[in-house]
Amino acid sequence: MAYKLHVHGDEELGRSAAAAHAQQPRRKGIGMRVWLVVSESGDSHVEEVGKHAIMRRTGLPGRDLRVLDPMLSYPSTILGRERAIVINLEHIKAIVTATEVLMVNSTNPLMVQFVADLRDRARDMPHQKSEDDPNSMTGTPVADGPKLLPFEFRALEACLESACRCLESETQTLEQEAYPALDELTSKISTLNLERVRQIKSRLVAISGRVQKVNAKKWFVICHSA
Repeated sequence: MAYKLHVHGDEELGRSAAAAHAQQPRRKGIGMRVWLVVSESGDSHVEEVGKHAIMRRTGLPGRDLRVLDPMLSYPSTILGRERAIVINLEHIKAIVTATEVLMVNSTNPLMVQFVADLRDRARDMPHQKSEDDPNSMTGTPVADGPKLLPFEFRALEACLESACRCLESETQTLEQEAYPALDELTSKISTLNLERVRQIKSRLVAISGRVQKVNAKKWFVICHSA
């Protein structure tokens, strides 16, 4: 909107700015965000929760939640805290606790696939029968047989696998583009073919960096959970 400036231009500008501010929609609350929640039983639902409620629920400080902000750019990160694990890996931005996983709600197809995998893992987890009633379930992992990981580590495993699948898919796509581009450059050296190969190389370097970061986080988890 264009404003006409005259002797009382400052006053008119102030009134216009105030009117524009009044027309802006009021915020629902501090840090309100839609979260997709998957419980340890495999059930899922959507919640609209504020920042401070999440902090009380997970015991996380506010600075840790910044890692999950879609508007900010943070490197691959896994933060282990007393009551929760904060995960920022590729398309996954989540908080993992002993009983649930809270994810920043997204329509990304990769996230949809990850959520389905996470729910299946939770539902497939065996449970221990009660000593008093062999037909009842106590909700704890089976003691006999192979030792089962707690829910939070199984969820973390799902996050790592999903991030690796994402990188593997991108690598395969890049490989399918790279070989024809190299063949074309070999048969005919031109500015266009050179630029195409240069762009593919840049993408390869970027993917390699992301792979190294995810791999470093994976080994960090393995070493500290052994």
